[in-house]
Amino acid sequence: MRVRATIQTCLVLAVVGLSAFVVAQENEQPQDEPRITAPLEPLRPGVDEQQVFAEMAARNERRSAALLDYTTVRIYQVVDLKGKVHAEETGRMEYHAPDKKEFVVTSEKGSGLIRHLALNPLIASEIEAALGKQHHDSSIIPANYTLKFLGEQQVGFSRCFVAQAVPKRVDKYLFEGKVWIDAQDYAIARIEGHPVKKLSFWIEEADFVREYQKIDEFWLPRRDETFVHVRLYGKKILKIDHQDYVLNRIQNKEASAPAEETRAQTIIGAR
Repeated sequence: MRVRATIQTCLVLAVVGLSAFVVAQENEQPQDEPRITAPLEPLRPGVDEQQVFAEMAARNERRSAALLDYTTVRIYQVVDLKGKVHAEETGRMEYHAPDKKEFVVTSEKGSGLIRHLALNPLIASEIEAALGKQHHDSSIIPANYTLKFLGEQQVGFSRCFVAQAVPKRVDKYLFEGKVWIDAQDYAIARIEGHPVKKLSFWIEEADFVREYQKIDEFWLPRRDETFVHVRLYGKKILKIDHQDYVLNRIQNKEASAPAEETRAQTIIGAR
């Protein structure tokens, strides 16, 4: 029993170590079916790193300003390679602009140890990061990354630029891998890679895939999978599913201005 408890604790420590990295990736701005459906093709002429970074920053700023409030169902799981669920926590995540998140648990399954020492801290870390209490600059911006374009590829319904993301410093909140950037919206559609710095003694490997989905004009996380090789324990997967988004309050100043003008003209004409 003591050996088993030690092994379980190793897994918990590993997942807790991953939590900060997973939360750091939440800062990235996000297609209904984000699967790679075609081979890599040559990059169109005239695309360069600075242009893409500038467009991403401008579009992300506009989307962030427009989205004021949403809710989503989150399902957190730790599973093995055979699909056995060791721990699961489901709940409702609420976002209120500019920096508030709340999570309400609706169901729990599996190991209480893993839920208490791994999944709960992961959720708490995201909420604290939103408030700025644990800010780590991990955005895909020129200060953090160089993009080496590899070509273009179809990801679900989205035509994407594909680039190798090369971090400019060794930081456990940065990753090295690939990014897929929607060529029309200049939003991240998919990321895959691994932390540039080893997260802990217990984690021998940590590879992740994050998929985004487009809801109206907004890009939001759809699914995260982090594959972890834990020393003495083997391989496990941390999964986060983001479902049933409800965008409660959307502010669109460009769209609302003509409506206000028309309303004013109608009132004046009625006098």
